[in-house]
Amino acid sequence: MLTITERVKEKALALGFSKVGIARAEALEEEARRLRTWLDRRYQAGMSWMERNLEKRSDPQLILPGARAVVSVAMNYYTSVRHSGDEGAGKISRYAWGDDYHDILGERLESLRVWVEKEFAGERGLWYVDTGPVMDKVWAERAGIGWEGKHTNVITRDYGSWVFLGELITTLDLMPDEPAVDRCGTCTLCIEACPTDAIVEPHVVDSNLCISYLTIEHRGEIGEQVAGKFDRWIYGCDICQDVCPWNHKFGTETEEKGFVPRPGSVAPVLTEWAEMDRREFGRRFKGSAVKRAQWTGLIRNIRAVLGGGITGAGER
Repeated sequence: MLTITERVKEKALALGFSKVGIARAEALEEEARRLRTWLDRRYQAGMSWMERNLEKRSDPQLILPGARAVVSVAMNYYTSVRHSGDEGAGKISRYAWGDDYHDILGERLESLRVWVEKEFAGERGLWYVDTGPVMDKVWAERAGIGWEGKHTNVITRDYGSWVFLGELITTLDLMPDEPAVDRCGTCTLCIEACPTDAIVEPHVVDSNLCISYLTIEHRGEIGEQVAGKFDRWIYGCDICQDVCPWNHKFGTETEEKGFVPRPGSVAPVLTEWAEMDRREFGRRFKGSAVKRAQWTGLIRNIRAVLGGGITGAGER
């Protein structure tokens, strides 16, 4: 007969998650100190929301009173499609080639929450997918899903870092897994490959210099000096992941159809997309993570790549 922990894991895998692990719902003291140091150095750039709810981020009890376990899940999104070498084609981070992962993982985590509360009367749960005051990568590491690489992405032994993360915080008492072990060793390929030197030291990224941040979260100018290093990236950036040996070794085709690239998402024609209006943007990126950049942000990025830089992101 399966234990309660085994039943929860079996259900998570049956729902389509690639990996599942358990961690104790306890305060993250050391991780909270590192987060405060990162914030003090202003590496969050314009992401002011990172500065809010610091206490909740470090203590799941403040999110869900009575929480006893964090069920961490990962979902493989890798496809073997490659970015185009055509100088006229833009680059979009492969995680945004298909449907929005927030929707796909969120729907399945909600199903897991409903199942847990139905199967185990009186128990409660709350789930998150890259949202809310939760340190997703820390919980994934503690739950044995994978370790945080020097580029700050979680690396798994099964799928490399091509995974989305989510978690269900629950009052259910579950057996925790052993935390993941850092297996990056002396490798520094990700640090050396970053064209803007955004990885200022192992496990520390300065968002002010990160192409992914600048093309997605940033609201405002993109200077010529930085834009000149974008190498056609108009939404996100995969450089640090593309050079990772673990990704070369363990990149495995996803089984989730929602992550299959949408037409035109792998090699968008920059000159054509530069003429995209708001209506076309809304139609093309409905249900896509690219909508996070907003129309003005994406057009700004495209023009920055085409022209080497642009001042102002326009009206939002």
